[in-house]
Parts: sequence; structure tokens; C-alpha cells
Amino acid sequence: MSDSDASRSAFVVKNVRLFDGEKTVDRADVVVEGERITAVTTPPDSVSYDSDRYEIIDGDGATLMPGLIDSHTHPAGDALSLAILFGVTTEMDMFTVPERLGNQRELAAERNDVADIRSASTGATVLGGHPSMLIGLSFREQFPVVEGPESAAQFVRDRVAEGADFIKLLIDDGTAMGHPSPSLSEETARLVAAEAHNHGLLAVAHATSVHNALAAVRAGVDGLVHVFMDQPPSEDVIRTIKEAGVFVIPTLVTMGSMAGDLTGRTVADDDRARRFIPDEWHQNLCTCWQLGSPSSLENAKLATRALHRAGVTIVAGTDAADVGVLGTAHGVSLHQELALLVDCGLTPTQALTAATSSAASSFRLADRGRVTPGRQADLLMVNGDPTVNINDSLSIQAVWRRGQRLHRTPPA
Repeated sequence: MSDSDASRSAFVVKNVRLFDGEKTVDRADVVVEGERITAVTTPPDSVSYDSDRYEIIDGDGATLMPGLIDSHTHPAGDALSLAILFGVTTEMDMFTVPERLGNQRELAAERNDVADIRSASTGATVLGGHPSMLIGLSFREQFPVVEGPESAAQFVRDRVAEGADFIKLLIDDGTAMGHPSPSLSEETARLVAAEAHNHGLLAVAHATSVHNALAAVRAGVDGLVHVFMDQPPSEDVIRTIKEAGVFVIPTLVTMGSMAGDLTGRTVADDDRARRFIPDEWHQNLCTCWQLGSPSSLENAKLATRALHRAGVTIVAGTDAADVGVLGTAHGVSLHQELALLVDCGLTPTQALTAATSSAASSFRLADRGRVTPGRQADLLMVNGDPTVNINDSLSIQAVWRRGQRLHRTPPA
């Protein structure tokens, strides 16, 4: 039995700065009993707590917030245990197969020393389409594909039978990366999205070019899980995305890596993070792709800035996957993503919202993403004030999942 499976005790974080997922208060007491938050008291001075019943945790000088949600990942192996070391208590898996998913769901259900997981199972793509280039790295063999409009509904039904929490579509003709490839057609994408909705599931789309993003929006998806980066945004494109009501997960850390413009060295070598990052992941962070594409991180940042200014919901995600999928690592890369979102014009509070309440509401996770009574006690406490200086998000003091404090030690 892991340390995180030990019997739970009630606790109070006293006199802490609180970012509740939407707003910040200077001082609060947050009470947790079992797996749930039971009270948030502001101001806290008038309340006393029975130390025989509650562990009292001094929050002076620290900020308490919801556990972070990385809304675009591909976990396998040690990914979920690495993620939670950095305060990421939920990952949204954007493409997998049953073999790759393995027992991650069961581990997340039983243990609190790994992040929780929600999964799209296998995304809807075509033979030879993205991410076929990862067969042999992330996937042992060819995964199921959509053969045409006539097979769209059955493809979704098969994913539902596998337990998919949402449906992902891959609308990517490769042109943003300078490597043309087969892609899901707009007609087929529309049928996939409609069948997902028939099952009460969200439909989200991978698209990295303006052309593909607009096709995804016309197909009726609920969210775009990358921002386009093949060209600067036009007012018409931004308006179309805004009017469609979709959310957008920019994944700037991966967009920058794919364009050859960015590595994760900034966080990889940060003294607050380095000892928690296994060497192979550190090397992965410090390397980026060189795909020779027409795309750029600057285009992705301009698009993110314009979408945010237009009022589009921005959700934080990294696209962290495997060693060999370069430029990212689970958990720590989300802190780099938060800083990049601030570079794009989000305030630190808005960036934190993108990784907490906006992520939870976009993916219909009603039990997390906020520090409020009744919610699951997935919590992150950091030294300093990341609502003012986003870099303080990495100054991690404590992580809780379902009310159980993580024994935060470097991986063996």
C-alpha cells in the first residue's frame, strides 16, 4: 500500500491566500474532511478549530489553489505519477489505445499518488493520417481509423464501448508542418461530431492550420485542442471561432517545439523542478523538433492573444506524451505553458483559471477545478503569489489529491 493510501484525516489550511479557481482572496481558512472540501471561511480570524480533530496547516505566505488540470496529454508509463509531483492532479488523455492506456484508469481510481485521468481513447483519423508517424514510438501497431463517412458512427460507438470520456477528431492535412498527409474530411468530421453528441459526449479537434481549424468549427466540434500556427490570425478567423462558442487549448509548449522555436529548458533546469525530473525526461524537455514547417511559435502566440481578447475560452494543456516526443514532460510543462499564456496577454489569474475552473467546466468535470465546499479536495499550495507572478506556480509546497497529501519525493 502506498503512502497516499493511508487513512485520511481532516485538516485546515489556515490564513492562506486563496485562488479558488476564479478569484483571489487575501486570507482564508480551507477545511477538508475526507475527500471533500467542507468549508471556506473568509475572513478566517473568528473561527477556531479542534486540533484533536483537524491537522492545522499554516498557510501564511502561501497561495492555495485547485489542483491543476492538463487538458491535453498522452500519458503512459510513469506519466501520471510524474504529473502529480508538479501539482497536476488531472490529465485529459487526447489519444490512446487500450494497450497504451493499460491500467491507468484503475490506478487513478485506487491511488492518490498519481494524477486522475480522462481519455478520448483512439482519436478519429484516417489511414496514414496524424499521428501515424508515432507508430513504433507511442503505438506498437496500427490503431483503428475511420474509413469514410459510412464508418464514422460505428467508430464513435466503438470508442464509447471502450469507455471514452469524449471524442477526439484529427483534422490535419499536414500543411502546417510542411508535410502533407491524409486527413479526416469535413463531411466525415461532421458525422463523427454528431455521433459523439448523440452519446452525450464532447467532440474536440486537433487542427494546427487555419484551414483545418475552420473545417473543425464548421463540423460542429466543441473545442480545438491546439491553436493554429501556420499564419497570423485574421479578424474573420477569430470572429468565426468566437461565434462558434468553442474553447481552445493552445498547447504553446508543443507548438513551439514542433516549429523548432522552443524547448522546455527553462523549467527543466529550474532548481525548484530539476530534482523531480527523471534524466530521460529532462533530456526530452531540452530538445525540440526540427520539422522545417512554415509554422512558428509567434503565429501561435498571436492567435492565442487574439482569441483571448475576443473572449474565447482558453484552456491550458501541453500535449506531453512520451520520451521521444520532444519538448515536454508531464506536470512540469504545464508551468511553462502558464507562463506562455501570460506572455500572450492573459493575466496570471486568467492563466491559472485556464488550468483549473475553465478546464473543469469545458470538460464537464463538475467535482473539481474550484476550491469551494462540496468539491473534491484536489489542491495545490505554493510559496508566493502566482496570481501576481505566474512563475511562483512552480514553488510547490504541498499537493493533495482527494484530500490525501502527497509525499513529494524525487522519482527513484
